[in-house]
Amino acid sequence: MRRPRVPVALTIAGSDSGGGAGIQADLKTFEALGVWGTCALTGVTAQNTLGVLDSLVLPPPLVRAQIEAVCDDIGVSAAKTGMLGTAEVIVTVAQAAVDHRFPWLVVDPVLVTSHGELLLEEGAVKVLLEELVPLCSVVTPNIPEAEALLGHPIDGREGMAAAAEELAAAGAPAVLLKGGHLRSDESPDVLYSEGRIQWLSGSRVESRHTHGTGCTLSAAICAELATGASLHDSCVRAKEFVTESIRAGVDVGSGVGPVNPGWGRGGSVA
Repeated sequence: MRRPRVPVALTIAGSDSGGGAGIQADLKTFEALGVWGTCALTGVTAQNTLGVLDSLVLPPPLVRAQIEAVCDDIGVSAAKTGMLGTAEVIVTVAQAAVDHRFPWLVVDPVLVTSHGELLLEEGAVKVLLEELVPLCSVVTPNIPEAEALLGHPIDGREGMAAAAEELAAAGAPAVLLKGGHLRSDESPDVLYSEGRIQWLSGSRVESRHTHGTGCTLSAAICAELATGASLHDSCVRAKEFVTESIRAGVDVGSGVGPVNPGWGRGGSVA
């Protein structure tokens, strides 16, 4: 893989035609944080603020070809994954990660949309956990995603800390387990890295604009890593970034509105 001359982030994820999540959210976040955004599309969704109307996962060879095109000519400072769709795509991305030795790899284990539609076929969760998670620098599940990966419920902060350690024991070098689904006034995330538990505190932002939060967070971590920040600092800054993105949510659609990665431009729409 070529060494990039400027910070370059690669997102390997699906498209959201409504612009709120997926590739679109990732590229907006990369631009907002000052890195050159590149992408490898894994699938297409017909989607808006009300839900997913249709979807198509792209053939694994085409996913691989996009990654090759970026790595061979432009280079990658840090990469992230989002919607992967099938076990075959997961294996393809894992092999590309091995072959190109991404300096950093953020795995966002996208399983369902914010509306509840499946974005990963049944049976592929085990493949994700066994094939891709051990190759990452950090995996960023929310509580339902961590429950699916581990096969048991997670209850409260103590359960979150234990689950983060369990995911690390399953092969993840570092885990950022997001607490947005906790029933509390707080929205704490737990970072497990190098054998240590660290809590990233945060107040819950009440808003209908939460579509794309997970994508924006993982993309922000990826962008920060691409510019040379440490993993801990990248996670802290990304949490702050996504909190402001929720506060500045874009008033479009009539359902779950999107977050706004362009909040730093005077609150303008990204």
